[in-house]
Amino acid sequence: MAERTDRRRFLNRSLQSVAGVSAACSLGERVLLAAPEDEATQSERPKPGIAPGPLPCGKIGNVSISRLFMGGNMIGAYAHSRDLMYVPELFRAYNTESKIFETLELAEQCGINTVMLDPRDWPTVLKYKRERGGQIQTLIGARWLGDMTKTGDQIKRLVDEGATILYLLGVHADRRLLAGDPDTIGRVVDLIKQQGVPAGVGSHSLQTPITCERDKVNADFYVKSFHMDRYWSASPQDKREEWCWYKGRRTEHGYYHDNIWCLDAEKTAAFMESVDKPWVAFKVMAAGAIHPKTAFSHAYRNGADFIVAGMFDFQVEQDVQIARETLAKISDRKRPWRA
Repeated sequence: MAERTDRRRFLNRSLQSVAGVSAACSLGERVLLAAPEDEATQSERPKPGIAPGPLPCGKIGNVSISRLFMGGNMIGAYAHSRDLMYVPELFRAYNTESKIFETLELAEQCGINTVMLDPRDWPTVLKYKRERGGQIQTLIGARWLGDMTKTGDQIKRLVDEGATILYLLGVHADRRLLAGDPDTIGRVVDLIKQQGVPAGVGSHSLQTPITCERDKVNADFYVKSFHMDRYWSASPQDKREEWCWYKGRRTEHGYYHDNIWCLDAEKTAAFMESVDKPWVAFKVMAAGAIHPKTAFSHAYRNGADFIVAGMFDFQVEQDVQIARETLAKISDRKRPWRA
């Protein structure tokens, strides 16, 4: 009980230190403050407030995938909170293992059938599947480990453990290109294909899929960041630098500070229109800076076949409902559905 009480006190102190929560809380803050004292209640089966049922799906290879993925940042606490240093700790305090399991289960009940993961978070999902009987599929970002043998062993292990689809993690694909080593990207894709699962390439930089298409890399799909720049913390156009994600954060205001992941949405959409492979768009809400109604519509209308959304448990139903409504209304999409 002491441990549970400490957790609740931490949540209260953290939120109260940001802004007098007693006055006017956001939905997220109210839910965090309402976190139950008894952890046992968190293991109860979630009851979705929307009608359970499938989301519209597309296919990558022979795998049927809901057009809305769940992001794995709830597991790894990848908050991208700009300069708010307390947020990752708050994130981890709220998303306990039981809360993660509850969130995944709720997502499945609402029709989400795939979660995108960093390999570090795979053991948590394996445990969820084992203990809760979860059926959720996984899109896992494989890492470049410095040589083909180590990287191949990692890929084989992930597939042997049940990974559904793999791609070369965006930070690793981008860094290979930045280092003047684009050939490694194609070689990793081939390693994944040798294990009999669909293989993709991730990126923040648009230069990565451009290069892959030019070099005829045999990828089955792309995982590319995509969001508009109409949010307050976005870097102004004149302060955006290619490869900024790998150059370190600058101290001058306006330059990259964990605040922008798609430098030019229009150019990205225009290029992807020419690509006949499925496109999984991530960071569509710019890590929480854009409302899902705006972000989902922008991504789907501009060519994304699938989108990834990081969600707390109290956001799952809203996001699923928005995705369903948005997909039902789309009629002015230039890029054909590629999945």
